[in-house]
Amino acid sequence: MISVVILALAIAGLFVLPDPWRLIFLCVALVVEVGEVFAWIRFLRRYRVTTGAEGLIGERAEVDAPWSDRGGGRVRVRGELWNARGEGGQTRGGVVRVARVDGLTLIVEPDRGDDGR
Repeated sequence: MISVVILALAIAGLFVLPDPWRLIFLCVALVVEVGEVFAWIRFLRRYRVTTGAEGLIGERAEVDAPWSDRGGGRVRVRGELWNARGEGGQTRGGVVRVARVDGLTLIVEPDRGDDGR
């Protein structure tokens, strides 16, 4: 938002300000714009990108179709339905945590209730 305002002022300054101030104002606006780009790059490098199935490990999932000890069921993670296997005794609407991924099946374990991943 600030960069848009500075850019608009720099363009207006090109037409309104006298000669020496016009160049100074334009250079200051350029330095601010470049500084903002580097600040965003530095800020965004803090966050590690997790994509694919390995990004699901540790996520909480809601049981959509319960399963027995022998068979598998379904869970909903981030709004998506996945096949799941794990300990029996889960009820629909229960919360489990993804322990690992086996192909297109999530291996889940009961959620302990804490938020430690």
